[in-house]
Amino acid sequence: MQTVEIYTSPLCGFCHAAKRLLNQKGVGFSEVDVAANPARKPEMVKRANGKRTVPQIFIGETHVGGCDELFALERAGKLDALLAA
Repeated sequence: MQTVEIYTSPLCGFCHAAKRLLNQKGVGFSEVDVAANPARKPEMVKRANGKRTVPQIFIGETHVGGCDELFALERAGKLDALLAA
């Protein structure tokens, strides 16, 4: 299974929704709270090709995007394959 990283902030409803989906699927992930660790935000922006909003989700080396993109992959039946790759 691919490693999953998610950049979040504690008051972000989209972050909570993305984490809830991953938890429901039994997917472990590492979380970087950019509110608690603001020095990590430039790293997120660079990895996310300039995107500054949270969540930013990475599966392996693939930048998924945010919550909407994660749920779109799930609806399309492509999330499991990406996680397993």
